[in-house]
Amino acid sequence: MLQSEFDGGNNKHRAFPLPGSRPHYSPDRPGQVEHIFLDLVLDIPKKTYHGTCTIRLVPVRSGISNLTLDAVSLDIQSVQVDGTSVGFDYDGEQVQIQLQKSTEVGKKIEIAIAYSNQNPQRGIYFISPETHYPNKPIQVWTQGEDEDSRYWFPCFDYPGQLATSEIRVQVAKPFVAISNGELLYAKDAGDDTIYHWKQQQVHPTYLMTLAVGDFAEIQDTWQDVGQDAQPRRIVPVTYYVEKGREEDARRSMGKTPRMIEFFSQKYCFPYPFPKYAQVCVDDFIFGGMENTSTTLLTDRCLLDQRAALDNRITENLVAHELAHQWFGDLVVIKHWSHAWIKEGMASYSEVMWTEQEYGADDAAYYRLLEARSYFSEDSSRYRRPLVTHIYREPIELYDRHLYEKGACVYHMMRAELGEELFWRAIHTFVQDNAHKTVETVDLLRAIEKATGRNLLFLFDQYVYRGGHPEYKVAYSWDADSKLAKVTVTQSQEEDLFDLKLPIAFGYTQKSGAEASLDQLPPTLKTFTVRVHEREQSFYFPLSEKPQFVSFDVGNHYLKTVTLEYPLPELKAQLQFDPDPLSRIYAAEALAKKGGIIAVKALADALQNEPFWGVRVEVAKQLAEVKLDFAGSALLVGLNDESAYVRRAVAEALGDIKTPESYDALKQLVEKGDPSYYVEAAGVRSLGGLVTSATLKTREEDVIDLLTDVLKQRAGWNEVVRIGAIAGLSQIKTSPVALNLVVQTTSPGIPQALRLAAIRALGTISTGQTPNNVELILQQLQDLSKESFFLTQVAVVVALGQMETPKAIPILRSLADQTKDGRVRRIAEEAIPKVQQNSGSDQAVKQLREEFDQLKKENQELKSRLENLEAKSKQ
Repeated sequence: MLQSEFDGGNNKHRAFPLPGSRPHYSPDRPGQVEHIFLDLVLDIPKKTYHGTCTIRLVPVRSGISNLTLDAVSLDIQSVQVDGTSVGFDYDGEQVQIQLQKSTEVGKKIEIAIAYSNQNPQRGIYFISPETHYPNKPIQVWTQGEDEDSRYWFPCFDYPGQLATSEIRVQVAKPFVAISNGELLYAKDAGDDTIYHWKQQQVHPTYLMTLAVGDFAEIQDTWQDVGQDAQPRRIVPVTYYVEKGREEDARRSMGKTPRMIEFFSQKYCFPYPFPKYAQVCVDDFIFGGMENTSTTLLTDRCLLDQRAALDNRITENLVAHELAHQWFGDLVVIKHWSHAWIKEGMASYSEVMWTEQEYGADDAAYYRLLEARSYFSEDSSRYRRPLVTHIYREPIELYDRHLYEKGACVYHMMRAELGEELFWRAIHTFVQDNAHKTVETVDLLRAIEKATGRNLLFLFDQYVYRGGHPEYKVAYSWDADSKLAKVTVTQSQEEDLFDLKLPIAFGYTQKSGAEASLDQLPPTLKTFTVRVHEREQSFYFPLSEKPQFVSFDVGNHYLKTVTLEYPLPELKAQLQFDPDPLSRIYAAEALAKKGGIIAVKALADALQNEPFWGVRVEVAKQLAEVKLDFAGSALLVGLNDESAYVRRAVAEALGDIKTPESYDALKQLVEKGDPSYYVEAAGVRSLGGLVTSATLKTREEDVIDLLTDVLKQRAGWNEVVRIGAIAGLSQIKTSPVALNLVVQTTSPGIPQALRLAAIRALGTISTGQTPNNVELILQQLQDLSKESFFLTQVAVVVALGQMETPKAIPILRSLADQTKDGRVRRIAEEAIPKVQQNSGSDQAVKQLREEFDQLKKENQELKSRLENLEAKSKQ
């Protein structure tokens, strides 16, 4: 029964709940927390702190004689209620407070808990130099989401309780302490400084934060300008980074004031807090965390000048966490099961900012990448509805469904309602629920209130159940009756979708051979059809045959689509369809058809397509065709003006295992590229090339080259050297390559590079001798004992790729002993994969390899035949 609820009854998709999952509900509420006051003293060298947590509570009912607070692994010294000491029981996870007088409705009580904490493992993190990393900064930072605030102060730790808060903290000079809200004062206390911060707008405990370090402080501002064009207030915007990285901070976060203005206008609600700080911290366990008015970011997001050439990840991260100040911090989810409301909009805000800053084509492509990220999880991990309250830990919900699928749902709402009504609905939702908690139904209610539209049909299909439609679309033209026939098949095995989709027929206004997409936009004749059956055929009377067909004009609906059109229509769609996603779908369909004509159309697009995102996808598709001409066509792309395209071409050439692609990639690596990522792609692809029989003799040369890269090309976040490790991991039978990878997992290696090497142990293991596999297992066993979250994840990823049952006990041990729910889940998911890889599937694997070899030989024969045919026609 639960399976059908969560995966539509389709055995092809794994169920989301793992053993031990159960329904989760918000706990009963004894009262409304009005205010939380933390008064703390930090002893950073000893990794300890002590102080008092004071909670002011307004009871919602009379007769309560004891209160239960969340408090994990804290040393509770005493509890007072309204100044009087009371008894308490503490089991290491919750503190039970015995009230001397039962509560009275509306009569406030004040609970003061004196406590301390030493060497905390979660919630609050003490970062300091280590034996192998002596240059690591001294920092303290907190992380509350999902339910980790209970690890650093006693609280009612769930998102449904909103309260104001303040933190007064004493730290040694010269450290600075940053927290939520406004700084009331910073005063000397001998060798220490006392910082007092106050958050006067209500927020949940998981958004309370503290960050301490010897930071450089870069000041910026945002002006809240009213309709009369007069500034109503000036909001400080501050960037805190390790000293010496001030220019990186400006480069990475300098667009923040413009983003604040953009989102204030989009959400029709001026930035709601008194300041906005972004603090970049070391060893952060997320990319970023949207603590109210004080976002914490990983210091790995800071860009140097060269990284900024083709890295928008940081810009998107900054936009994402800023958008949360409205969706998540101003409007707060009542329960974790509705987290898609905030994470989906924050992810969609990345799309909106991309559209604002780089244009509609870039935004459309960004949406496609978000959809693909969700598709990958849906097909390879599990299928689940966006809203579910059955899980083991809330952190399990923070997946590609929550973020990327959530973003796609917001975009579908926008497509359904149109621009004016969509934004009216968003404005209503934000304004009606500011400083309140919400569930999914509140969003539906705001839409109906603002627009009169009921979008429950969309939510029923995309939010409350899992999956998406998988369309196959065929087209034919009847010249006698002048009818276009479009047949749409829903090929997914589970529930059918019921959507109204636009289908357009395109007519190009040709001007000889020079006609192109950016010069003469086509005319589109559009029809809207209801697609709700397993297979439907639609007939459209047209005055003349169209040049191309565009299914789901604008590609606004979350779906997969396979186009089964004739070759001429696909070529015209690739060249003329105004929507970049439709052109990408045409490129995919052309590659599947194969042949010289299809390859030539793709080759032309690689050189002439105006949008870089389509050129990236064309490069990928050329590699899929695997004809001789495809490899030659790809080489041209190494000179593309866009680093994104050059990167895609370098990756694609790794699949074209010819001497020409080898020479081109070797030259790229030796010469270098302005982009770190292009170089990394070239290095990675070279390693894969020499695994083919035709290039096996170059293996030693490539290993020497990759060794030089490892020695000489340290740079921003180790991107290029990570590419070298990935390249070495492809040379799976080489003990020399293995030795280099193992060496790079040693302590003292820069963290990003070390983590990549740990992951690479899994990749390279599948071709090594039994003795070397034992060596890899022992190395991963030793690494699994490290407590750092990212190290544990890397170990699990490596073990999950192995083909020996001996990896399973290490995975089970990690799953049992880790304190992190994310590590536990991916370790448990990896176990059946290892069982499959190391079992009877070895025979299947061998058959698959033999089949792939036959397929390759067949493609080569086809290529030679078509080349001969082409020459005979000349």
